[in-house]
Amino acid sequence: MLEPPGSWEPVRGGESGATVLRSADGTTYAKCVSSRQHGQLSQERDRVAWLSGTGIAGPRVLDWDTGPDGAYLITTAVPGVPADTVPAADLARAWPSIADIVRALHALPAPDCPFDRDLTRMLAMAADVVARDAVEPAFLPVDQQGTPPAELLARLEPQRDRRLADERADTVVCHGDLCLPNILLDPDTLDVTGVIDLGRLGRADRHADLALLFATARETWPEDRADVEQHRFAAHYDGVPDPGRLRFYLHLDPLTWG
Repeated sequence: MLEPPGSWEPVRGGESGATVLRSADGTTYAKCVSSRQHGQLSQERDRVAWLSGTGIAGPRVLDWDTGPDGAYLITTAVPGVPADTVPAADLARAWPSIADIVRALHALPAPDCPFDRDLTRMLAMAADVVARDAVEPAFLPVDQQGTPPAELLARLEPQRDRRLADERADTVVCHGDLCLPNILLDPDTLDVTGVIDLGRLGRADRHADLALLFATARETWPEDRADVEQHRFAAHYDGVPDPGRLRFYLHLDPLTWG
């Protein structure tokens, strides 16, 4: 695995065997992959670079290098704390700011975005992950963790045409993995400072983002509070999400990782 020169501290293991490093002063991050993941990391590089030119707060590309052993991507750090690490009351205070940045992201002109994250692509990814028996059970909703992934995917198939029509009518620029850990907050003001982990950014149905956002928020709030906050989000977001589309993408997304 190719690693950048200089002094770095390990942060965590990334998806698909990536290694994430942080500079000693905390201002930059490096993601390092083997040669097998080179293409995947180059796609993330391009997405980071594109989003940084739109006005949506996030990282910027500083350096990129490849070699026989792999590749690395160096980006600026986005200051703040992950939204899943703050107490429930603080998340409620941050919620309008979160709704604002999601609304701004989804309001970007979708035809200007050069990346696809459409349903046809997601279903193909899910079919591949399921066929390889690579679904991570912990990513599934609790009530689905004992069900064979092939059956879970088959349950979604009857909705394919309806959801494709929904997507054609309502395609936006999506983050692609819009869970609370990928939204950073100023610890003092609780305003959003930016979004990170942009490897899945692309054009898609907005509900692919909203389903993950609401699901991870429910891990912070009790069920009744989460329902109230979801309605409050809709007021700031200026649109009421469709429950059927939310449920569909919530059940599809875990089948696409592996």
